[in-house]
Amino acid sequence: VQLAESGGGLVQPGGSLRLSCAASGFAFSIYFMHWVRQAPGKGQEWMSSMSPGGRTTNYADSVKGRFAISRDNAKNTLYLQMNNLKPEDTAVYYCAADLTSVRRSSLRQYRYWGQGTQVTVSS
Repeated sequence: VQLAESGGGLVQPGGSLRLSCAASGFAFSIYFMHWVRQAPGKGQEWMSSMSPGGRTTNYADSVKGRFAISRDNAKNTLYLQMNNLKPEDTAVYYCAADLTSVRRSSLRQYRYWGQGTQVTVSS
């Protein structure tokens, strides 16, 4: 089983990034997918989730209207489009897979999770 995030980097405030999460080794299309982030010195924060078929999405208030989650089940890939980025969005971003939409308090409580990709928002 592998979840591999990519697409992170350094971006200026107001800029955009698109994260990808390539999944392998499990039935991606039947799993709820989540994005979770961890800022320096802070705990993990759930960002967004999407149902297996892609019909239902949920967002944390802090990113609602700026971030958009999507998935391509044919490619076993999850995405997070991040627009109007702010310095407080600086964090390591993780994707996670689970059989429910429950927001876990810890990344390790999800069925599977990746190693993360660093996003830094700074001028």
